[in-house]
Amino acid sequence: MRNVLLIAELSLREATRKRLVSVLLVLSALFLGFFLFGVYRLELTLDQRAVDAGLDGRSPTGAANLPVMFSALFGMYLVYFLGSLMGVLSTVGAVSGDIENGVMQSVIARPVSRAQLVAGRWLGFTAVNVAYVALLAAGLLGGVRLITGYTPPEALPAAALLLLAVTVLTSLTVLGSTLFTTLANGIGVFVLYGVGFTGGILSAIGTLADTPTLTTLGRVANALMPTNALWLGASYHLQPEIMRQVGEVSRGANPFTSSVPVDPLLVVWAAALAGLGLAGAMWRFSRRDL
Repeated sequence: MRNVLLIAELSLREATRKRLVSVLLVLSALFLGFFLFGVYRLELTLDQRAVDAGLDGRSPTGAANLPVMFSALFGMYLVYFLGSLMGVLSTVGAVSGDIENGVMQSVIARPVSRAQLVAGRWLGFTAVNVAYVALLAAGLLGGVRLITGYTPPEALPAAALLLLAVTVLTSLTVLGSTLFTTLANGIGVFVLYGVGFTGGILSAIGTLADTPTLTTLGRVANALMPTNALWLGASYHLQPEIMRQVGEVSRGANPFTSSVPVDPLLVVWAAALAGLGLAGAMWRFSRRDL
């Protein structure tokens, strides 16, 4: 365990040395500033409309505040998307990059097993990715609350599902890094990410058009790659009742949100997939010829 923590620490130092952390902080601050400025202008517009209509104010969860609710929900989708990109791009060369650069031979010559090396790399990059998504989500929701007074009803369960989605992507990317070259790994994981997104679209179309075949195909895709299903589950927790009612009336026509909670079995499968990805990476690299 000590060796695993040592490798994880070295991975964190590597991320800092390559300026990954500093670039993330700067770009994330710019993203939050840009997004929250838009929310601020939206709030001013809605307040003026309320005054023009002779209203004393707006309820944070009332119909007049729907634009703010949708803005917060869309902002959290951007957090999920940016976290997914981070999970893949930061980890895509976790093992293959060191092999291609010729660094791996000197690393494995030390008293650290290959399985411990993979576990440490996974732990370090997972810590960076999870912390990034958690801080970005907290900054966005905190900013929205400060500006508008609105907070999504169940932010913590939603954030937990997003962190699980990022962990799944990190695990699969580490696994791919022990199987393929860095470029092939990145392409493969993004294709898997697209499969999950396609599953959400197929499910939405199948529900809207009452086509069981499309709905089934969507469920299969979500089972193969559950990250998008985890986002849809998070979107359910981020919506107040009035937004869920809008989704029910539209029969799930919006593929980016869901008016029903995620299946608990799918959450269990996603957690198991993350564990299997790590275990597979440790097993494969222990038997790989360099």
